[in-house]
Amino acid sequence: EVDCIRNAGRRRDWHELILVSTLSPCVMCTGTSLLFRIPKVIIGENQTFKGAEDLFAQKGVELINLDSDICKQLMKDFIADRPDLWNEDIGL
Repeated sequence: EVDCIRNAGRRRDWHELILVSTLSPCVMCTGTSLLFRIPKVIIGENQTFKGAEDLFAQKGVELINLDSDICKQLMKDFIADRPDLWNEDIGL
């Protein structure tokens, strides 16, 4: 999510954007999206990793969890194939 926001550059319409992510964003990514006042976040699933969803609620950000079986399987396969990258990314 942070890479996505960084790559979007200097926008003036952050308050109109929607952040879409496979997983529930971690605390750092949640904080970044709150800093840029992104009003809506759509996540594919939060079973694999439940991030700081409560922070979105506290700040009035609309959070939609698609609870997608496709996203769950994608993450299951990724973790099985590359546990080293998963553990590095998730901070273990």
